[in-house]
Amino acid sequence: ISPFIYIMLGYVIPILLVGCVSSYDLNDRFISWSTDHNVSFDDDAHYVNTFNAWYDNDNYIKSYNSQDSGSLLAHNQFSGMNSEEFRGFLGGYKKVGNGSYILGGDVDAYVSWVDNGGVTPVKDQGQCGSCWSFSTTGALEGAYFVKYGSLVSFSEQQLVDCDKIRNGGSDNGCNGGLMDNAFSWISKNNGLCAEDDYPYVSGTTKARGDCSTSCTNVKGSAITKFIDVPASSDTQMMLALMKHPVAVAIQADERAFQLYSSGVLKGSCGTGLDHGVLAVGYGSDADGDYYVVKNSWGETWGENGYIRLGRGGEYNNGDGQCGILLQASYPVL
Repeated sequence: ISPFIYIMLGYVIPILLVGCVSSYDLNDRFISWSTDHNVSFDDDAHYVNTFNAWYDNDNYIKSYNSQDSGSLLAHNQFSGMNSEEFRGFLGGYKKVGNGSYILGGDVDAYVSWVDNGGVTPVKDQGQCGSCWSFSTTGALEGAYFVKYGSLVSFSEQQLVDCDKIRNGGSDNGCNGGLMDNAFSWISKNNGLCAEDDYPYVSGTTKARGDCSTSCTNVKGSAITKFIDVPASSDTQMMLALMKHPVAVAIQADERAFQLYSSGVLKGSCGTGLDHGVLAVGYGSDADGDYYVVKNSWGETWGENGYIRLGRGGEYNNGDGQCGILLQASYPVL
């Protein structure tokens, strides 16, 4: 059983000492973490359960960082979740089979759409399983930038609210979706509104809202088609990334991903796709070859909101680290 500090009537009662670290030290660190991430507690039981998960993750972080893995973990907004709770938080990507289109040409050694100015600032999906919408808008933002030379932040909320069956869509708001489905809906809708005109609120409300038709779609944002990148091929993924950012699906429920802080993630990460993100480049450094991926969990997670995933055929029998090579696509305007 992990040690915890039980708070009652405003008094802090130390229960156990762990090695040379007092429970006061643990409590101070936990309270500091909860303050930094605006974590509130419903009752004493909620406090204890959150502390136990945080303490277990604290030990995991220390153990992981003691190894020479090429990446580091750290506490973040998800440190108070155990693995089951974190998997429940994800739930925003619906897996489906894809077709593909083979690209040709030589592969560059390095690509960065962040450096090229084709990526908007990191966003935060909050308490809503809407990762698919952020992956979709990120790919649309990249395609729009490539075609028009202008970076526009597109509306995830419009997709969450309006991409549904009765509007000719197929996605499920905060209960998940698929980027290809969203590309199809944008095509039917003749484009998408800008973020400023239809701002994101579901991260707070935790639910899909009513579909608003008051905003005007950004001129030129209508998708004519979308391309699925051939699966299980680093070459095809890199060729696609040379053209524009790519919407990808990954498995994100492993603890190394949950608590990722920096470096190239090479550790355990399977191919059970459960999260939509945006691949924005690739490269190499002393820690090895990698893909650069923009997440939608805010800038406090990872490398200012990004993660570098190991690149190469050794990951998941060629399916890519966290399954990044299995279901990738991008829109064409």
